[in-house]
Amino acid sequence: MAQAEIGIIGGSGLYAMKGLTETREVALETPFGKPSDAYVLGTLAGRRVAFLARHGRGHRLLPTELNFRANIHGLKQLGVERILSISAVGSLKQEHKPTEFLIPDQFLDRTKQRVSTFFGDGIVAHVGFGDPVCMDVARVVAEGCKRAGVVGKLGGTYVCMEGPQFSTKAESNLYRSWGMDVIGMTNLQEAKLAREAEICYATVAMVTDYDCWHAGHDAVTVEQIIAVLNQNAENACNVVREAVAAMPRERTCKCGAALATAIITAREAIPASARERLKLIIGKYVGEPAADEQTPEGRKAGA
Repeated sequence: MAQAEIGIIGGSGLYAMKGLTETREVALETPFGKPSDAYVLGTLAGRRVAFLARHGRGHRLLPTELNFRANIHGLKQLGVERILSISAVGSLKQEHKPTEFLIPDQFLDRTKQRVSTFFGDGIVAHVGFGDPVCMDVARVVAEGCKRAGVVGKLGGTYVCMEGPQFSTKAESNLYRSWGMDVIGMTNLQEAKLAREAEICYATVAMVTDYDCWHAGHDAVTVEQIIAVLNQNAENACNVVREAVAAMPRERTCKCGAALATAIITAREAIPASARERLKLIIGKYVGEPAADEQTPEGRKAGA
């Protein structure tokens, strides 16, 4: 039986989830290493959820240091079928104001050092990613913003940059010329891996400030940013609670079958080591290893 049905990933400023009851912590090992922190399992609005602090409690991990594969695989191990990912972002448009939320429906990748797939090492898969967000979940989040009294705009493009440094003005203005909406450092890899893991995924992008393109950017103080982060965290807890309460029990989207036609490698050519590493993700499509693969000699040959 699944230990959780909805995963919540908290970003900068959101290191715990208010309102969780009957909580317990679960530290997991995955085939891809350790997640950022222990998962906090509990009940929120009558639903079983798992919360993960993306950067670890105390904010110990750089965006590039995050083990995205372990974070998403850990949620899969817990039985999660939907992920609400909370992320602090900078605004690239005047109309997206600090303390407002954006629920993007597109991403642009500007990262350089990230591992963004579970596949490789003997197995190839190409999932469809033209629509990188589960719109069923995104719409529930947008409605949750309305009920929570938070400005939450549905649609827009999130630029995912490497960091940890923020953009230069030249970069910021380039993204604006492309029509981008917000900029952050974490969510694209999560979205890619969630799709491969057949988990629905949506981002709640919390605007903390205008990026460096804005004339008033240099006048913003650390104290002001922290105040916005705190307000955003409070609002995010309210929005997530509303969204979790309204989330449909059954999935009718295509996310749960994202791998159905994506695995290219011939089944007989998949190494036993890859089958074992990815059995939670691909097991329903490739079945159990052949009998000869289950022997020590077969496993050695497959590796």
